[in-house]
Amino acid sequence: MGWDDLEAVQQALTPPKANDIDLLCLRVFGTEDGQKLFKWLREQTVEQPSWTPGTDASYGYFLEGRCNLVKEIEARINRARNL
Repeated sequence: MGWDDLEAVQQALTPPKANDIDLLCLRVFGTEDGQKLFKWLREQTVEQPSWTPGTDASYGYFLEGRCNLVKEIEARINRARNL
């Protein structure tokens, strides 16, 4: 293990900083209407089952991708709040 490896470990341990997209997500979803919209998005995606017995497995992959998008927006909002 060399110095380059230690720098990579340090970068992995450093939390990501908020960027312009993070701040934009906070501005859009930080309003009262934005919070209502985000709550609805979460109910329609994350809080629904990703797969149900009898359906094609590819449909589960599609639904999981939708959930990941909402979770990504949520992570960006949290990063922007923790500036």
